[in-house]
Amino acid sequence: MMLQHPGQVSASEVSASAIVPCLSPPGSLVFEDFANLTPFVKEELRFAIQNKHLCHRMSSALESVTVSDRPLEMSVMKAEVAPEEDERKKRRRERNKIAAAKCRNKKKEKTECLQKESEKLESVNAELKAQIEELKNEKQHLIYMLNLHRPTCIVRAQNGRTPEDERNLFIQQIKEGTL
Repeated sequence: MMLQHPGQVSASEVSASAIVPCLSPPGSLVFEDFANLTPFVKEELRFAIQNKHLCHRMSSALESVTVSDRPLEMSVMKAEVAPEEDERKKRRRERNKIAAAKCRNKKKEKTECLQKESEKLESVNAELKAQIEELKNEKQHLIYMLNLHRPTCIVRAQNGRTPEDERNLFIQQIKEGTL
């Protein structure tokens, strides 16, 4: 089919820019140029636009595949990243850095607190062990004093027990561990 232009131009005189408006210099097209296109030309234009979009999608998909394969192209893609994307990433990194520092400080404080508590409990434990040892020594001393006193004890003799009975009872209590 032939392009219908005002003034009846032959097919050999019609340029590519007349058929595909995007090839014409900007501002040179008017509404009448589009109104006079035949349905066949309109269909060809739609097809050309669809092909262009499809080719653009394919090339961007290929670039994304090749970018992951070739690290040199990644630097080119990084340069193409919008400045607001870069700024957003920078802010996020800064926030993450602050949060990480805060977390490290918190962990350090908790560790120090647990260390202090551990030292305090070890000190209390040592004091209690010393007190236990002191009480054991005092017990041994009191048992010794009691043994010295038993043979001469008047109260026990009045109950009908002899010092020998008391000594045997005392030895039995020591063996049983009740004393």
